[in-house]
Amino acid sequence: MAKGRGKRVTIGDVAREADASVTTVSRVLNDVSTVDETLADRVRQAIADLGYRPSATAQGLARGRSGTLGVLVPDLANPHFSDLVKAFSATVRDSGARVLVMDSDEDPTVERELAEDLLRYADGLLLCAPRMPRADLAALAARGAPLLVANRRAPGLALHTVGVDFHQGVLAVCGHLAQLGHRRVVYLAGPEGSWANRERLRALAGAEAFGLHVTVLPCGSTTDEGHAVAETALAAGGTALVAYNDFVALGLLSRFAELGVRVPDDISLTGFDEIDLARFSSPPLTTVAVPRSGLGRAAATALIRLLRGGTGGAPDGGTDADDPENAEAEALPVELHVRGSTSAPS
Repeated sequence: MAKGRGKRVTIGDVAREADASVTTVSRVLNDVSTVDETLADRVRQAIADLGYRPSATAQGLARGRSGTLGVLVPDLANPHFSDLVKAFSATVRDSGARVLVMDSDEDPTVERELAEDLLRYADGLLLCAPRMPRADLAALAARGAPLLVANRRAPGLALHTVGVDFHQGVLAVCGHLAQLGHRRVVYLAGPEGSWANRERLRALAGAEAFGLHVTVLPCGSTTDEGHAVAETALAAGGTALVAYNDFVALGLLSRFAELGVRVPDDISLTGFDEIDLARFSSPPLTTVAVPRSGLGRAAATALIRLLRGGTGGAPDGGTDADDPENAEAEALPVELHVRGSTSAPS
């Protein structure tokens, strides 16, 4: 608002105050170096005196960009994604951009449609742990818009990715349980389309090296799903349960309390992700801490680099011939936190 005028200050007001043309003011606002420095200083002083705030939308249109980045997540209620988005937003905001977020509600069938909606308004897009079919992911990559994928790799597709080392986290859990003396373990699997779940299964496929026999049961990613599968998990005959994430583990703990099953006296239990409640459950949960905020910052930095014509984060694209394994792409490290929900088998 103009000082004492009661109306919004326009670029024309600034031009009159600075005794300059509207074009000159626009050039100063867009950091064009061809403006005489004395004149540019006069324009900046007029902007400060009048309290002028340029329209971000108008500036974006002038540059052919919206100044907005899109983020699509499976479930904003899950701290893994909300913490990631929070760190991503803070980093992006420092660069002068804004963030538009959508939630697919764990429905892979709507992810592509939501992603395309976001790309109508955003200059670039972050897909967090997308569950969509590979063909849909390929179609999005083919659009040519700056696209970054967090926690999923797709060998052979021209995609850039950032991620965390889920595989190493599960290996750490296996080593911990084996060291305690466990030999029979039950894994409560996550969403079928989840790359993070596939990485967990890939690690568990090598559990025999730790002397462990693993039984896999379908479950999901929510507290309700953990609660519902508790009795089936007990009947599988393991001495330890490895839950897909902390929410599943908390659901199991709740149902075990109802059934009179003692953790870890009767059965050990581990989670994954290190949500805040993991430290305050009864007993506190042994889990794998994932650097969610670090992942959000890394994703923001990589996507901004892509927008500026760089190579993004760790490349995960090209062709299979260029990158035949692709499972060795750089990933942020995780850390096992041992607490009271695991002990030697009774």
